[in-house]
Amino acid sequence: MSSTLPRQLFTGQQVKRGEQQAAQLAGIKMYSLMQSAGTAVYQLLRLQYPNAKRLLILIGGGNNGGDGLIVARLAKEDGLHVTAALYGEESKLSGDALRAKQEWLANGGELVCLDSLELEQLDADVIVDGLLGTGLQGDVRMPMQNLIERVNHLKLPVVAIDIPSGLCSDTGRILGQAVKASHTMTFIGVKQGLTTGQAREVTGQLHFAGLGVDHTFLQIEQISSQLLDLDELRQVLPRRTASAHKGNHGRVLCLGGNNGFAGAIRLCASAAARNGAGLIRALCHVNSTVALQVSCPEVMTQSWDNQQSVLEQALAQTDVVAIGPGLSVDDWAKRLYQSVQTIDKPKVVDADGLNLLALAPNVDPKRIITPHPGEAARLLDCSVKQVEQDRFKAVRALQQKYGGVVVLKGAGTLICGDGKTYVCSAGNPGMASGGMGDVLTGVIAALIGQGLSLLDAARVGVLLHSTAADELAERDGQIGLLASDVVLQSRIVLNRWMAG
Repeated sequence: MSSTLPRQLFTGQQVKRGEQQAAQLAGIKMYSLMQSAGTAVYQLLRLQYPNAKRLLILIGGGNNGGDGLIVARLAKEDGLHVTAALYGEESKLSGDALRAKQEWLANGGELVCLDSLELEQLDADVIVDGLLGTGLQGDVRMPMQNLIERVNHLKLPVVAIDIPSGLCSDTGRILGQAVKASHTMTFIGVKQGLTTGQAREVTGQLHFAGLGVDHTFLQIEQISSQLLDLDELRQVLPRRTASAHKGNHGRVLCLGGNNGFAGAIRLCASAAARNGAGLIRALCHVNSTVALQVSCPEVMTQSWDNQQSVLEQALAQTDVVAIGPGLSVDDWAKRLYQSVQTIDKPKVVDADGLNLLALAPNVDPKRIITPHPGEAARLLDCSVKQVEQDRFKAVRALQQKYGGVVVLKGAGTLICGDGKTYVCSAGNPGMASGGMGDVLTGVIAALIGQGLSLLDAARVGVLLHSTAADELAERDGQIGLLASDVVLQSRIVLNRWMAG
């Protein structure tokens, strides 16, 4: 995503409802908005593909098609070879889209029937997608589905107008089939569905044009969700005084590391240490203690074999509990988990801690839960497909059911708490590897220990974790990115943010 995107996100219906009122208040005619949208798309196309000579512009029957016809006219005036291909009947074009068609034809352009076009034989450098807009209801049907498959099969660069055809603007779900864009130019308000879930597969680089009415639009519509903003989060980063000592920066207790799962608790504890926690203690299975003591001697490591006094002492001496990494779900794990449920201290719960929570749901305002879609499905007693069909709905349902703050991990991680929903635009597919969640748990716990609120710790932790992973992927590639790599890089990123 572009770093210049507005942070505010909206549903497609909000933008559709508010754009006309915003244009009226700003004294701008709707056709002028269409001209501005087409111009913005064309300028983006020329910037990204300056050597393109031949364009294929796919025209649908709605306003996106009208935007595409504006692009066609501008490209023709610039001397490019343009094939403007209409899906459906010309008679379906109406309003501003009809006016755009008339101007295109008056300037010597031609409108060919997309159904009869041999796409595979067409010589084009770039495709402009103006087929379907934000008003799509239900899955894409045949023959449009087949057309989108053919477009994707061409493997040509695609610039999508407002939203890739076939993507739900509210949820980020692919509605059966969607055009895979290289770049997407969206207008007036950024649609939240462009930022999470399956949208990350088809949106490409996301760009924004306010068309001169975005500031007015912001006064009309209340935001639905928002992107994490580093400039805002800098204000809550943990600071250290010259006379600071380790007790000032949080005592974190990490619980987990059952027999055979020493690596998970090690990642969690080391992430807490590298991200500023003053003191870290870990209680784990006796067979996991040596591995943790050797790999991270800064962590006070004890074996736990159901000694209630040991656990009570550890809980009394901690500021925040991180539970779940390597916990498992056997009797040992259940006893450890149950002992934590009643304490009146901040908790970060992940992995098998979530699976145990799903067995006995409860509300806890002092808890952050960090499920991936599979864990979220168990917590909501639904399918993973249902979670991914509407991630915004799922994260809000989780927060309502369990309280506190919820981090729904995945492409475009969501954070929900205090009545607000945030989206992380950072992160990459290289993070789909074992241990990444354990690291995130430790990072968030460390930030809580240093005085951040639950919501701020979740927001900073998610962005920090993903930014560190992005920097590593940029430097070394996504393949082979390890959770332990992110532990070290997160420290570098956090210190840079605090110095900035």
